[in-house]
Amino acid sequence: MKAYRLLLALALLGAFTVVRAELSIQITQGVDDPIPIAVAPFRASGIGVGAEDVARVVAENLEQAGVFQVLGRDSLLSMPSEQSEVFFRDWRMLAQDYLLVGQVSGERGSQLVRVQYEFFDVNRELLLAGEVLGGNISQLRDIGHEIANVVYEQVTGVRGAFTTQILYVVAEEADDGTSFRLEKADYDGRRAQTLLRSQEPIMSPSWSPDGSEVAYVSFETELPRIYIQNIATGQRRQVTNYPGINSSPVWSPDGTKLAMVLSKDGSPDIYVQDLRSNELRKITDHPAIDTEPSWAPDGKSIVFMSDRTGQPQIYQTGLDAGALSLERLTYDCFQCAKARFLPDGVNLVHVRRETRQSPSYQIAIINIETLRLITLTDTALDESPSLAPNGSMILYATKFEGRGVLDAVSIDGRVKFRLPSTRGDVREPAWSPFLN
Repeated sequence: MKAYRLLLALALLGAFTVVRAELSIQITQGVDDPIPIAVAPFRASGIGVGAEDVARVVAENLEQAGVFQVLGRDSLLSMPSEQSEVFFRDWRMLAQDYLLVGQVSGERGSQLVRVQYEFFDVNRELLLAGEVLGGNISQLRDIGHEIANVVYEQVTGVRGAFTTQILYVVAEEADDGTSFRLEKADYDGRRAQTLLRSQEPIMSPSWSPDGSEVAYVSFETELPRIYIQNIATGQRRQVTNYPGINSSPVWSPDGTKLAMVLSKDGSPDIYVQDLRSNELRKITDHPAIDTEPSWAPDGKSIVFMSDRTGQPQIYQTGLDAGALSLERLTYDCFQCAKARFLPDGVNLVHVRRETRQSPSYQIAIINIETLRLITLTDTALDESPSLAPNGSMILYATKFEGRGVLDAVSIDGRVKFRLPSTRGDVREPAWSPFLN
């Protein structure tokens, strides 16, 4: 019961005062030598006034990545919309390495649109990518994200994540108490939707690997219980109802299992539940607190936090070998928690407090083979790291001007951006898998 009361207390401490969490990316740190790129306004015909500006969406996405410097529209010498209108010497004179042009067209009385774009290497005078995309006029922002993905991958060699989404928890203070919301938004905080509203805390959202469902903890029965909800339909089901703590659900890489924390046998331990057969397996068995599970990329082992040595440290265990496979991964921090593997299965993102005297918690990466450590953040209360599906950025919760916000940092620490809320606090981010 002591551990349960601690969990409830932590949930209530996170009862953040907020109205609707309007999030919008603010770049706080970029690379020293960003890549110059020009994005010409897309020529529009037949789509009416007020339609989404696709070129602006692409430009904002690339700027937000922190590695590009987009030429301002007032500095453009011309506004080509197709290859025949491009004069590369003009763009070299403006010291641009890359150029994106395009056009958007529709038919009067129809909601269907056609977007054609071409992406050029200016110095080599080479067409790198180009295609025609179709859809509804309401999908123009999605099409902009898709084009930004192409540009990003062509230049960096890394798959773009601009079409991904994020989950996060917010709360609203009202006369009758605090109401909690689980919200979903584009990766940049735009187009937020409420998936669940409750008068009781909501915690630990986790995406299914195919992005169609989300698991989370809700206190709506006044006890922590795990639920799964279909994002498209809103249909939800309760998957645990064990005595005591039911917390920290996280999907296996193949989507067939949930790792979780249960205290039904006494102290909190790590369990795995098969979602097809409902078979439940106990993975750890220790009188200390074992919590915060996450899966290794190959799905064969689980990383978790345990205070079995007196302070929170990170451990890894196989699913089949029991205690024989248990390995402690961190030794050089006073407290280490919230561990997540990068896709390489070697570098581990985690939250660390360096010493007993230090009150600060930062996001860091440790290589479990070489023990090389990179501390990525320098703020004081960083928590809940979530990795972008391309492995390039880490989204996490922190404090800014006394308010909870979401920040992101690249895995080398060179790029940072912030998604502050207009009012109140935001917590517990979860970055989606690739959705297309």
